[in-house]
Amino acid sequence: MSLFKKDPLQIITFDAYGTNAHFYLRGRALEDESINLEDQGWFRLLLNTWKRLETDEIKNTEIIITLPNGQVLKTMTDNYGYFKVNEQLDNLKSLANDEGWVNFEVSYGDKNLKRTIQLENRFPGKLLVPSDEADFGVITDIDDTILHTGVVSTLKWKVLFNTVFKTAIKRLPLNGAPDLYNKLHRGVSGKMANPIFYVSHSPWNLYRYLELFLRQNNFPKGPILLRSFQTFFKRKTALDKPQKQLEILNLLNTYPKLSFILIGDSGEYDADIYKEIALLYPQRIRAIYLRSVNSSKRMKRVKGLFENYTTTPVLFVDDSSQAVDHAKKMGFI
Repeated sequence: MSLFKKDPLQIITFDAYGTNAHFYLRGRALEDESINLEDQGWFRLLLNTWKRLETDEIKNTEIIITLPNGQVLKTMTDNYGYFKVNEQLDNLKSLANDEGWVNFEVSYGDKNLKRTIQLENRFPGKLLVPSDEADFGVITDIDDTILHTGVVSTLKWKVLFNTVFKTAIKRLPLNGAPDLYNKLHRGVSGKMANPIFYVSHSPWNLYRYLELFLRQNNFPKGPILLRSFQTFFKRKTALDKPQKQLEILNLLNTYPKLSFILIGDSGEYDADIYKEIALLYPQRIRAIYLRSVNSSKRMKRVKGLFENYTTTPVLFVDDSSQAVDHAKKMGFI
């Protein structure tokens, strides 16, 4: 008999995106540390933060994906417990609901694993297949764009404090942000299902934290695209593109007939990334909205990037209502 009881297993799927013929999924197989995202008190918050970052992954094991029509896909986890599925399939839209989401199940393929969190060894997953009727898509940053994190604070101490000592349900969105995103999601008719993609430099370890924040504050549901914690320490060359930029380029390649609105902030490098993408795809970027930050030095730099720039409409906003007004004038909402 083991001295210490082992944690049960879980599979976390990251809400995915695809097309009628393309199934693309990422996720992670981990021990279930029983993290309660609603815990209060500084000690519990600190403990849960440690649990999110210090993960016990299930390496090199088979993962099975079962679609609603009974079709089965298989993949393997890597040395960090991550897995990816990138398959060409037929008629995925026939499996989607009215909002374009395909619901499926994932499970461990190794029948000798007895520590699953459910006796049935079944975990939910979802994949978004945007409608052909969508007018545009929205690609948005999270940090200091819809969620105040303090990325411009000295040594980013506010980012650390907010993430460690505040629960997701206590975090507040920036004023008016949920209304703006829901209006963009529903489009000019008020009945559309324009896809929303949330892209951040945060690690996948914060996926459930951010997912709960978005759900609690009534943001439209959409894939949340983060990055591996290991890339924080990877040495980059001058030719390496930021992970956020690679994710956006992949979305543009996945949906070649869809145009996009890009939303970010002026604190870090959203402006640089968005400008470069708009220059590459001038006919596909409908507008760029950049939320102003409380740093005159950063604002001066970012505004300088767009001097004499006329490729795409660019709006610096202090409040979401300004973006709403502009979106109405442009016929987005």
